[in-house]
Parts: sequence; C-alpha cells; structure tokens
Amino acid sequence: MNSASSPANPATSAPAQASGLTPPAAVSGPPFSQLPLSEAMQANLRTLGYLAMTPIQAASLPLALAGADLIAQAKTGSGKTVAFGLPALAKLDPRLNVGMPAVQALVLCPTRELADQVTTEIRRLARAEDNIKVVTLCGGSPIRPQLASLEHGAHVVVGTPGRVLDHLARESLNLDALQTLVLDEADRMLDMGFADDIAQVVAHAPKQRQTLLFSATYPEGVDKLARRFMRDPKEVKLTERHDTSRIRQRFYEVKESERLHAVGLLLDHFRPASTIAFCNTKQQCRDLVEVLQAQGIVALELHGDLDQRDRDQVLVRFANGSCSVLVATDVAARGLDISQLEAVINVDITPDPEVHTHRVGRTGRAGESGWAFSLASMDEMGRVGRIDEMQGRASEWHPLSELTPSTEREPLRPPRVTLQILGGRKEKIRPGDVLGALTKDLGFEGAQIGKINVNEFSTYVAVDRAIADKALKGLQGGKVKGKSVKVRAL
Repeated sequence: MNSASSPANPATSAPAQASGLTPPAAVSGPPFSQLPLSEAMQANLRTLGYLAMTPIQAASLPLALAGADLIAQAKTGSGKTVAFGLPALAKLDPRLNVGMPAVQALVLCPTRELADQVTTEIRRLARAEDNIKVVTLCGGSPIRPQLASLEHGAHVVVGTPGRVLDHLARESLNLDALQTLVLDEADRMLDMGFADDIAQVVAHAPKQRQTLLFSATYPEGVDKLARRFMRDPKEVKLTERHDTSRIRQRFYEVKESERLHAVGLLLDHFRPASTIAFCNTKQQCRDLVEVLQAQGIVALELHGDLDQRDRDQVLVRFANGSCSVLVATDVAARGLDISQLEAVINVDITPDPEVHTHRVGRTGRAGESGWAFSLASMDEMGRVGRIDEMQGRASEWHPLSELTPSTEREPLRPPRVTLQILGGRKEKIRPGDVLGALTKDLGFEGAQIGKINVNEFSTYVAVDRAIADKALKGLQGGKVKGKSVKVRAL
C-alpha cells in the first residue's frame, strides 16, 4: 500500500441510483467497498451508483492504489477514467501549498472532447473531498481563461499535450509537486504525433512519481513510450471483447467503382437513425460525404484536417440527432462515446483486425441492438480472412443486389436540426435559459427540444425538424436571458 494513499475502512455497498456520464457497472464484479479508499470516497461512489468494478477497474485499481506504475490495455467505455481517477485523487493532499493549490495529478489526453469527458468524471469523483480544483488545458480554447484559472492554482490538470507544454513554457503551470501522471489513450496520442510533446512534458515532472498509461491497443510505439517514462510498470491487458451478441454483422462484396454508391444503398434499405461510416483515408471521407449529400442525406466528415471549431460542431450535431451519418477516419473517431448508435459501416476494410473490432463495437451498446455492415473488394479478402480468424467464425456474406432502393420514400433525414446561438458561457448563458426561451416564451413543448450544449462562445440546441423554422424565427425575434441574440441553423 502506497503511503500516500488514504487508508480507510471498507464500506458496504448499497443500492443507488445511476447518474451522470458513465453508467454504473452491473453488480457482477468485485465491489468498490473492498478497496482501501476513504469513507468519504466510498460514500461518494455509492451516491454515484458505482457499486461493482468493471474488469479493467478490478484488475488495475489494487495495483494503482498500491502505488505501482501501470500499463493498462482497455477499450473505450470500459470505465478507465475511474481506474486512473481514483488512485490520483486518493494521493492528493488538499493542504499542500496552503493558499495556492499545487498540481499533484496531470492527465494527458489526445483530444479536447476526451479531456472534457475526463474532467467531468474526475470532478464527480472528487466530490468526496472539499474544494478539489480540476482545470482543463486544451488547444482550440482561448488561453486567457486558462491562465486566469491557473493563477489560483489547481490540484488536477487535464489537457492535451501541446497546450500543457505551452503553459509549461509560459511558466503558468508548475509540476514540481506532481505525484501522478496519466497518459490516456496513449496509442492515439502517438498516432496524432504527440510523442515529442509528451517527452517534453515528462521532462518537467519529478522523477519520483506514479505513471499510469492507458491504451486501447498496444503497438510497438506504446511499448517504447512505456519503457522510456515508467519504472518497472505492472501490465494489465484484458482480452475482453465488445459484446457482439446484439450486433448483426453483414459483409458485401463490392467493386471499387461501386463502393461509395453501396453506402447509399445500405442507408436507404435499412434506414438507421444514426450511423458512423469508417473510411481508411481522409480523401475517402470527403468523397463519401459528397456522394451522400448529393442524395439528400445529412452527412458530415470527421478527420484530422478539421479545425477544433468545425470538429466541435460536427460532434454536437451528430450526438444530438441532427446528422444521420458521421463519416470518419479511425484516428479522428477514437474516444467518441456516442450512445444509441444504430449502425456502423466499414466503407473500407481496415488492415488491422483489432481496429475492425473497435469499429463494430461502437454499436449494440447498453443493451441496444445494432448493425455492422462491411464492404469488401476482392483485394481486401485477405483482411477479411484475418478478421474471421480473430473472431473465430466465418463472416456472413450477402449480395449487394438485395439492397433495393426505394423511389417512394423521402431521403434519410435526421429527426432534429441544430440551431447555433452566438453566445455562450462568456455571456453567462445556461441551458435553462435557452429551454425557457423556447418553451415559456415561444410556446414549444419540452419534448420538441433536444440536447443543449453551451460552449465558451456558442450555444447549440437541437429541435425537432418539424418546428425548426419556427424556432429559428422565434429566437431571432425574441430574447435569451433578456438579450437579443443572433441565431442560425446549421
């Protein structure tokens, strides 16, 4: 047991309501009550509905709480934020540097979206202790508010490597008191070219620290990273697969010339409400979006060439039900947790069977059923063979001719439309202000309003397609939080 961890009496689990971002694990794994956590933390876990550990939590938490460096291989959605968040918080000393909180835990993430998710979860876990300050430092966000936050100190920093390095260079961030360094989705950070940035960040950290590395895959680059920055790390590699019992997989043989057209046939035939279409290249993403939009389908692309603002808008629109198809590369889509995804289409067959499993595993979650369609040319049959070998069964093949286009139906349309209000947290706009403007002031039903996302400078609200025009005109002619606002439909 690491002396920096808080000794505690194990608490007895009791039923609790689930709440927040991450649903609690089914009560089937070992209970959290057996972990050496403070009574306050145990009580908070029960309040959050965390009773039993997921496999990655059960395998890694005892090692991490004992102070060991750890390499953990776990897929997205497996509960890994809790697996590194609890050890980091258990070692925190809120009284260190009285009057100015010292940064004692740093979590490096590949993207702003993942950093935001991690920050939210750590704040929930940190409710057990008073006044734990968590700050997010990401590129694509204005730096001035970040500098203002750091002036008052922070206990935990979550950020992307480039922006964290920027603050270290400005000396607005100090890691002298760092106890825990977390590399989240390390494989993706390497894919995105962050290896040198990570090395420079680590150079600012004390040698006597705990390092926790989490990665969905374990390629050679991650192994090199681990050997470079970690001390005798323990390894936890789960062989668990996504539950494919609710996912129906079908393969279709296509000629190269008909591949993109086949995507439109699949969408028209099965008409899923939400689909991620995976392409191996950015150019294939662009070409497919062009084809689908020409067919009247609301499709958006997600790849590494998008700037942060465009990426944010794409993700908001897809998550809130106002985009039918997200066309993405694997690197760009990593870390996204989209609930109620009805279908995945493998436009190209990936050369890596592990990546195929991750793609397919994005649908059929949380007890829902899902479709996974794969388009394969003769040149890709070797890749399909490797997928069959990994899955331990032969693929189910169907002829493309069974996909019959309908001339009677409307083009596939998403149920909602996103309205963008020019004004966000800077103007102190809250979701309730927008909901009130639409329901109380304009008379729309609450059920007609979807997700409301308030960002730094913009607010996005999803409304039913049937009321989109009226809602747009109403907001343009009305007020939000007592002020006139500029609004446009995306």
